[in-house]
Amino acid sequence: QVRLVESGGGLAQAGGSLRLSCVASGLTFSRYVMGWFRQAPGKEREFVSAISWNDDRIYYADSVKGRFTISRDNAKNTVYLQMNSLKPEDTAVYYCAADYTVTGRPKTDTYYYEYWGQGTQVTVSS
Repeated sequence: QVRLVESGGGLAQAGGSLRLSCVASGLTFSRYVMGWFRQAPGKEREFVSAISWNDDRIYYADSVKGRFTISRDNAKNTVYLQMNSLKPEDTAVYYCAADYTVTGRPKTDTYYYEYWGQGTQVTVSS
């Protein structure tokens, strides 16, 4: 049974930082592209960042580029999202997701991700 468990969300002030973690089990982690998505109330789930098997390809949404950093530790089956310079508009539930792909190319569309975590709330106050 595949499980993705996010942690690290919470309340931060604008300009502050949070680090999200997502631990995966039940899959061969090193063969999965990992992504982070977020969903604010009343909005569609949107892409935040994704990372290939071996870190050689990383994508960011324009809205977080330069502020967020994605990384992974295949030995720990964990993907991270370091979020700096947080803004109130970053407030959302953040989800990690896993995509098995033979190409290893990260994707930005939710459609391609087979497994999802339960989400962790991030709230940024102004």
